[in-house]
Amino acid sequence: MEEKTKRKMISPDVLRRLKKHLKWLIPVLLAVCIGVGFLFRLPAGQQAAASATYQTAATETRDITKSLTGSGTLEPADSYTVNTLVSGEVLSDTFEEGDQVEEGQLLYTLDSSNASSSQTQAQNSYSQAQSNYQQAVNAKYPSADMGGTVSEVYVKNGESVSAGTELVRIVGDNNIYMTFLFPYASPSDFYVGQTATIYIGNFDGTTSGTVTAVSSSSITTNTGLQAVSVQVKAPNPGLVTEDYTAVASIGSYTSYGQTAINLSSSSVITAEVSGKISGLNWLPGDAISSGERICTITGSTADSQVESARISLSNASTSLENAQDSLDDYTITAPISGTVVTKNAKAGDNIEGGSDSTLCVIYDMSYLEMTLNIDELDISEVAVGQEVQITADAAEGQVYTGVVTNVSIAGTTSGGITTYPVTIRIDETDGLRPGMNVDAEILLDSAQGVLAVPSAAVNRGDTVLITADSPSAANALDQEAPEGYVYVSVEPGISDESYTEIISGLQEGDTVAYLQTSSSSDSMDFMAVGMIPSGGGEMPSGGMPSGGMPSGGPGGF
Repeated sequence: MEEKTKRKMISPDVLRRLKKHLKWLIPVLLAVCIGVGFLFRLPAGQQAAASATYQTAATETRDITKSLTGSGTLEPADSYTVNTLVSGEVLSDTFEEGDQVEEGQLLYTLDSSNASSSQTQAQNSYSQAQSNYQQAVNAKYPSADMGGTVSEVYVKNGESVSAGTELVRIVGDNNIYMTFLFPYASPSDFYVGQTATIYIGNFDGTTSGTVTAVSSSSITTNTGLQAVSVQVKAPNPGLVTEDYTAVASIGSYTSYGQTAINLSSSSVITAEVSGKISGLNWLPGDAISSGERICTITGSTADSQVESARISLSNASTSLENAQDSLDDYTITAPISGTVVTKNAKAGDNIEGGSDSTLCVIYDMSYLEMTLNIDELDISEVAVGQEVQITADAAEGQVYTGVVTNVSIAGTTSGGITTYPVTIRIDETDGLRPGMNVDAEILLDSAQGVLAVPSAAVNRGDTVLITADSPSAANALDQEAPEGYVYVSVEPGISDESYTEIISGLQEGDTVAYLQTSSSSDSMDFMAVGMIPSGGGEMPSGGMPSGGMPSGGPGGF
């Protein structure tokens, strides 16, 4: 026989009160029972017959499901109330109530003319502060403004300088460049790549150069001679500067007069702030790259300029970020993907910003959730992953499947009763909506096709009273029992409080018996069966007088 039963969750308040009352009810009832024993000293069989009857039931095979039930309200997977802190006119909206929107999708555009102006001003201030800071850093740490060769160094470490003092000279390369005039020659007498012998004034010996260009026609010198112009490049033989002149000989021709020597492009780096030189490690002839630091200028003036510029830049950056954030507030996008369930603002409306300025509400209904508050006596049986069956009056006849996704360890105590929130997720939600009230049954455990008896038949100590003609009576315990009955020991399994699985100790064909009191009151049944030790169980310490309370039927008097 297959039957699925539920264990209704008793109100935690009622359960607590009942447990509290039992603490004094038990000793009172025991005292009454002992008193009755003293007064009447009836034989066990007579006592049982006078106060109770036995109800019998055959063992049977059935399905047992242990569960907890409760009610709750459905909530969306996520929800978001869209509002804004800025005020202004709604220039546009892009959706209607009931539409699906995606995270990041534009919802509203507000008039941002004032915010745009503020953002532009903040950007200009930031750019200026950034430039000022870079200038202050460059002043403290002078660097090469071009790549090349250090040709001269004008200062040394430890020397104090003022703004404008020359520090080093940098030339683009280590070559000298000259343009010679050759009279009595024609352009065809020279060619690019031809070797030139150069004589530099005040330098002993000669140096070799290379023709880099030849004029296509003759020119007239200042003395009226016709000459060919030839450009020559040569490595600098030493510290040759532009103060020197030179003469060249190419082939059989000698240049006319003294020709000025040109160096490649050059730059003189000067101090931009006063202070003391440190970290200067450059020597003439060293190769240097653009941006490389030349030295450090230390002193209160340089340091204060850098720190002041840094603070100004930081403040300007913060102002720019705030202005940008403010401007972003005028463009409102969807914070989550979902369905627009409420739309309160539309194009043309003037809105007042603030936390109460609800523009729209979005629900993510990709799944629904509900929360059950489980009593502390039952929470240990609930675990993530357990199946939950959901029913709703609004969807009559439908049974939905959920799953426990979270069992909170943070309980809430009220009136001495602690409950724990359990979150349940429902993925298949057709016919369900947020806000609906539903019933939930958490399936704690189940067993199919197992031997079972009424739960009231299982006594404390895991004994069961069975008829003496039951097959399992052969395993009777050496324990006094009512006439026609014996006690046997059993191993119970799961229970739904109506029926209990019997793992061992009973078999098909057994007939179990349990006490049915003369009173039909459920409360008296509960007291009779559940409060008095069964099957001759021990009394509280101190025992009982001889001839007192009998040890007959399960929970009997």
